[in-house]
Amino acid sequence: MKRFLSGDEALAEGVRLARSQVISAYPITPQTVVVERLSEMVESGQLEAEYIHVESEHSALSAAMGASATGARTFTATSSQGLLYMAEVLTYAAGGRFPIVMMNANRATALPWNIYGDQRDSLALLDHGWIQVYAQDNQEALDLALMAYAIAEDPRVSTPFMVNLDGFALTHTYENVDVPEPEQADAFLPPYQTSNCFDFEHPVNMGYSAGPEFNRYFKYEAHRAMLGAVEVIAEVEQRFADVFGRRYPGLIEAYRTEDADVVLVTLGSIAGLARACVDERRAAGQRVGLVRIRYMRPFPARELACALAGAKAVGVLEKDISFGAEGTVFTNVNSALQQAALPVPTLNFIGGLGGDDISLDQMERVFATLENVSRETSRVVFLGVNDAGLGETAPRAAQPAASSRSAQPAASPRAAQPVPANPAPAEANDAEGRR
Repeated sequence: MKRFLSGDEALAEGVRLARSQVISAYPITPQTVVVERLSEMVESGQLEAEYIHVESEHSALSAAMGASATGARTFTATSSQGLLYMAEVLTYAAGGRFPIVMMNANRATALPWNIYGDQRDSLALLDHGWIQVYAQDNQEALDLALMAYAIAEDPRVSTPFMVNLDGFALTHTYENVDVPEPEQADAFLPPYQTSNCFDFEHPVNMGYSAGPEFNRYFKYEAHRAMLGAVEVIAEVEQRFADVFGRRYPGLIEAYRTEDADVVLVTLGSIAGLARACVDERRAAGQRVGLVRIRYMRPFPARELACALAGAKAVGVLEKDISFGAEGTVFTNVNSALQQAALPVPTLNFIGGLGGDDISLDQMERVFATLENVSRETSRVVFLGVNDAGLGETAPRAAQPAASSRSAQPAASPRAAQPVPANPAPAEANDAEGRR
């Protein structure tokens, strides 16, 4: 059934269809509508669940972890400072292998205080052991709520799952969304069953300690489970397509990259604008493409290397910065290229911080810069701050022959050869800080 829903409401519908049994809630803008709608569903009887009002985000995730330990399907939601307040419990939930599903409404972090959307909150916590996925639109938000439970609860994974929605750009923007019937959802997602819970007949040790001689094994197994989630994601998406008729592309979405000289990598809702810009430039005869990262953990290193293998220049546009270095997504993308021995020049574009608008003009200038990349192009560019000359660099043919790895032929895959180490700091003004 088609309904006109915000991203928050769409995700709440997905949680309802998943028949979550325990919801622990503490409101924070722009997440609040999710837990408000779920409270209404519980009150009206649409969703049979225990709804727990807690006093903080730390308590919200702690309560979800306790509920999961009893064998219940659990959900919570947060944003920004609330997610950071949960950070301690994130590692407990991941270490305990509790398949909690949590929605995070991506929002800027303080100070300065700001309620608008960027992705610094979730990207700062990539290493806390949670699967992380980023939705592009409201339909994907609903669908990911269902798929998140199927992936997280798979015995091969048993790992908590964070569904990220861009604050306001998705959470408060309304779109037509196809809401499945409960019978369809039940056919896709069976009732939750687990052995990782309290059992008086067959007691298990939970919340344990492990010294140096054993700790490494727990961390290794958690890492293996995250890597194993790649196969499970593919299986779940295929089953989802079989039941609902909507197909998702896996860890990344590669758009018009097969013959692209220039590829922009991004994640979240800004991919829609980037896709439109790709289409415009393609119509003008320019070979450009887009890669939308859907899953930041497990990180799609192999898939990215395959999609970017023929590019002469790669840009990473993200709503994040790791202070004193570069964008977190940029670091991960460069690692994937390094592992695959792909000597392609990469540029980092930082935009949308604190909800700042990324305009079509800026997007066009990003592509123009990548199409004419030179030695004098800044390696890390803050849109609207240090982007003077963006899109106005000299044509590639005008650069000295020694200046560019971009002179490599657009072959796929490229011949393996060493890739120079990434320079730091990000804003260096000398030759070591530029590509």
